[in-house]
Amino acid sequence: MNFLEKIIQVKVKEVANMPLEALQPLRSTYSFYQRVKEQPEYMHIIGEVKRASPSKGDFHLSVDICEQALAYEQAGVTAISVLTDEQFFKGSIEDLRQVAKRVTIPVLCKDFIIDKKQLVRARNAGATMVLLIVAALSRTKLEELYNQARDLELEVLMEVHNETELAIAQQLDAQLIGVNNRDLKTFEVAIEVSRSLASQQTTDAVYISESGFATGEQVAQVKADYQAVLVGESLMRSGEPQAKVQELRVKR
Repeated sequence: MNFLEKIIQVKVKEVANMPLEALQPLRSTYSFYQRVKEQPEYMHIIGEVKRASPSKGDFHLSVDICEQALAYEQAGVTAISVLTDEQFFKGSIEDLRQVAKRVTIPVLCKDFIIDKKQLVRARNAGATMVLLIVAALSRTKLEELYNQARDLELEVLMEVHNETELAIAQQLDAQLIGVNNRDLKTFEVAIEVSRSLASQQTTDAVYISESGFATGEQVAQVKADYQAVLVGESLMRSGEPQAKVQELRVKR
């Protein structure tokens, strides 16, 4: 059984015990999609806050999540991604809630979403963006959750890993399409994944390259075909996250 299958097994049990919360007002901020389209002159950064990952283990358990997020915001990231998975990434929905209270920019709920209950919970905690992973869902379930998220006025980052998944995301007219350079089955990372899929982009979506970026030179490799990058580990490990954000925000 691969990493993704193990995680989804746990999520099924999690969701079974999760209540469907009463819907709360949507947190007010700008549209990530619109901001990126309005400012195409540089690469936009989604800065991720996380303590651990299945592939790298624990790398910053003592981090003050809110202080880290505020540092990102002050450095000029366009959105903040918060890991809310507890078992594999040692995050929590409370992390997202606290970050959303402190920052003014869009916040992405980064989790393995398989049910509407998770969408409502994310919105209630202050997320304005959610992640849907094509590889984790059937085509029918993906479309159902995408429509439910849009009905909840959430922006959807639809994550793909290969040409087939990219085609599905484009067929569904996803506005935010993330190409993950990390294989969720093996957790190996290669920026070449994004470069190889660049020629398959066919819509007016904002295309985001995810994972594997530690230097401005690496970001520059994808700037011709992607408008944003999602960066977590290198920002979490950096002693100066603001300086690292500035390095990664390369001109296009």
